Amino acid sequence: AVLYLPDKRKKGENRVRAGTSIAVRAKSSSQSMRPARSRPMPELEQLPEAGIQQRRESSRPRIQDRASARVSRREVAMSGYLGIDVAQADLVLAREGVAGSRNYPNTERGCRDLVKSIKDGTSEPVLIVLEATGGYERSIVAALGGAGLPVVVVNPRQVRDFAKATGQLAKTDQLDSHLLADFGARVKPEVRPLASEAQEELRDFLVRQEQVLQMVGAEKNRLAQAQGKKRHALRKQIKSHISFLERDMKTLDSELDEILKQSDLWREEDDLLQSVPGIGKQTARILLGHLPELGTVSEGEIAKLAGLAPINRDSGTMRGKRHIAGGRSRVRSVLYMATLVATRHNPTVRGWYQKFLSRGKAKKVALIACMRKLLVVLNSMMKTKTRWLEDPSPTTA
Repeated sequence: AVLYLPDKRKKGENRVRAGTSIAVRAKSSSQSMRPARSRPMPELEQLPEAGIQQRRESSRPRIQDRASARVSRREVAMSGYLGIDVAQADLVLAREGVAGSRNYPNTERGCRDLVKSIKDGTSEPVLIVLEATGGYERSIVAALGGAGLPVVVVNPRQVRDFAKATGQLAKTDQLDSHLLADFGARVKPEVRPLASEAQEELRDFLVRQEQVLQMVGAEKNRLAQAQGKKRHALRKQIKSHISFLERDMKTLDSELDEILKQSDLWREEDDLLQSVPGIGKQTARILLGHLPELGTVSEGEIAKLAGLAPINRDSGTMRGKRHIAGGRSRVRSVLYMATLVATRHNPTVRGWYQKFLSRGKAKKVALIACMRKLLVVLNSMMKTKTRWLEDPSPTTA
């Protein structure tokens, strides 16, 4: 046997050479006495274990293949809940569970591009959620509905309460679009039929009529405050404006009559509503325009839509008072005046009112209860296409 003693000088050279194998611009690992790690030593390549290892490495997919497979699986499992934040100038589209968002101009062309991007997506949309923004959402809602996509317009207060419940306090257009998509995925609001163009036109004229009526009242208040000889010119100008607004009111009234005459269904429903003593032309118009669900839903649902359903306030052994809340305020206000007139001129409604008072109810509570009963009767009349009977037997409200 031959005994080899270590040479310190050789050992240092080996260390330097070993370091050059991983240095920048290293020519090859052959300069080092240490074999390359990416392949076995030539003596080990002949062993059967090396062939097994090579087959395993060849059967394993590359990193790029695994990454693309993950992307394809993510696309397949992409959520179908989308949110659109609507502003005066922009539309921000986001998808639930997907980072990022897309911006589109709130124009006719921008709406078409947004609808096209949704329809050309990899997954079918399940629900598209928007907030009511005072009319800015009408164009995109009409475009989505015309394309046959499931769209729903929700109350902004509900979305903001949802954000607070989830701890989302910041507010931007991008965050709001993702929040709307999450709201649709968690809450799943019901998709309802969209209003037709004729229904939108009737509603717009009713809103405009109410605006002009408020302006007339405001001008009359200013006229009453403009007292004194030095304000004669001011009073003359205010009177002229009031006359102009009153002429505008007559024009709007004629336009509303023409809109109702164009539809046989509206003429029939208007006749049914006005057959009730206490309900006049204006109340019937507002019910047709602002409560189109009348005659198509149940008693409890129509009361909730009008904000006339009593809401419980119970906790443990405590039983709180029932109050009405929410709903469509314009419908509730006209029903209040119609019911107030009906308690004096409609024998049936007057009987309801006296019955509630005999039970010890306050006058305002009795009047609200009569409003709900009258609305339930109107809902049944519209369902059955039946005119008002002097002694009807409505379902218990």
